[in-house]
Amino acid sequence: MSTKERSTRRGLIRKGLLGGLVLILAGATYGIYLYNMPKRDVQATSTDARIEAGALAQEFLDNTQTANAKYLDAEGESKVLEVSGTVKSLDTDLSGQNVVLLESGDAPAGVRCTFLASTNAQAAGLNVGDAVTIKGVIRAGAAFDPDLELYEHVVLEKCALIP
Repeated sequence: MSTKERSTRRGLIRKGLLGGLVLILAGATYGIYLYNMPKRDVQATSTDARIEAGALAQEFLDNTQTANAKYLDAEGESKVLEVSGTVKSLDTDLSGQNVVLLESGDAPAGVRCTFLASTNAQAAGLNVGDAVTIKGVIRAGAAFDPDLELYEHVVLEKCALIP
């Protein structure tokens, strides 16, 4: 191999490595940008809809596509909802956040509301049987699991009590 061929090969390898490094840096920069984007402040956002817990669950059970079209915007983000119902149970998830299960009427499924760290103390004062209104966004709709023969609840997150 001649000196000229070696020089050309080294130049191509350097350009390839430099191009790869530029792509890695661009990807890392974009990842850092996405990670540091401001999070959605649900509690500071105006409410898009008010609904009873049982009615919300029943809408998803009746027709998931229609309910998704009604409660999700064009980008797939949930609208901000105020859901009213009776506290059926109080739990804590693995992150230590309070989770309140709301029910109303005869609906076979309810609404599970997971509170934020900043609003967690609000749920600590609740008791089973209390009538409450909770503000949050939908993470998952209600469904029926035929294998287990169980209903899955609507899941609301970033929740806070509405006084």
